[in-house]
Amino acid sequence: MTVSENLPGPLVGASWAAARLGGPDLVVLDASVAPHRGADRRIPGARPFDLDGALSDHTTGLPHTMPAPADFERAMRDLGLDDRATAVVYDAAGLHSSARAWWMLRAMGFDRAAVLDGGLPAWEAAGLPVEHTRPRYEGPRGTFTARPRAGLLVDAAAVTDALADPAAAVLDARTRERFAGTAPEPRPGLRGGHMPGALNLPFGDLKGPDGLMRPAAELRRTFAESVGDRERLYLSCGSGVTACVLALGAELAGYRDLAVYDGSWSEWGLPSNRPVTTGG
Repeated sequence: MTVSENLPGPLVGASWAAARLGGPDLVVLDASVAPHRGADRRIPGARPFDLDGALSDHTTGLPHTMPAPADFERAMRDLGLDDRATAVVYDAAGLHSSARAWWMLRAMGFDRAAVLDGGLPAWEAAGLPVEHTRPRYEGPRGTFTARPRAGLLVDAAAVTDALADPAAAVLDARTRERFAGTAPEPRPGLRGGHMPGALNLPFGDLKGPDGLMRPAAELRRTFAESVGDRERLYLSCGSGVTACVLALGAELAGYRDLAVYDGSWSEWGLPSNRPVTTGG
C-alpha cells in the first residue's frame, strides 16, 4: 500500500510522518513564512514551499495571493512533486502557514496532501531528528499537474455576497483585538476593524495548550458556537494564510462547503468603499 492510499486525512501526527519519512512517494514541504521562514533546521529532506516568494502572486500588491495555475504547477515541479506523490506540509511556528500550502494544493486539484499536526515544534518535542540546514531541493523536476477547482479561493465580490446570504457565515481568523479595531494592523495603510456581519474565530482557538489541533468534536462545537447551523463557510484573516487554519479545522469538524477569501484583510482593509465596522 502506498503512502497516498494510507493517508488518514488532512491532518497527520508526527509519528505517522516519521514512520514514512524517506519513502519513495512522500514529499515533506516546509511552508514557514517570515519571521519563522529561514529557520536553521528542517525535518530531514524537507523542501521549501515558499509562500513569501514563488508561491504567491506578487503582481497583485497583496502579500499571499494564489499564483496563476501555470506558475503554481511550475513551482511544484521545481520542488520535485509528482502527481502520485503524497505531500506532508509543516511550518516552524506549529500550525500557522502550513494549512495555506495544504489549501493551495487542494485548490489546484491535489488531494494527496496533509498538514503535520503541531508542525516543527511537535516534531522536535517528540524527539524526532532534524537536519541543521534550511529547507532546500536540488533533485529532478516532478510531474505535478495543476487542475484548478473553482470556489475554494474567492474574491471580495464573493465575500460581499456571502455577507448578505443568511445561509452562509464569514469567519475572520484574526485576533479579537484586530477584529474589533482596538489593535493596529501589522501591515501599514490598512483600516482597523472588520466586515459588517463577519464573525470572529481566532485561529488560535482551534489549538490546544500543546499546540496541536483540538479533537474533531471540540472543533465542531467551537464552529457551531459561532455559525449556528450554517454549513457554508467563508474564511478570512490578514492575508489569506491563517484563514486556511480555519479551513483545516472546519474540514476536520465535518464542514464541506468551504471557501477562503484570498485577499483577506490585506485587500478588504485597504482604503476603499468596502464597509468596515469596529467593536465586538
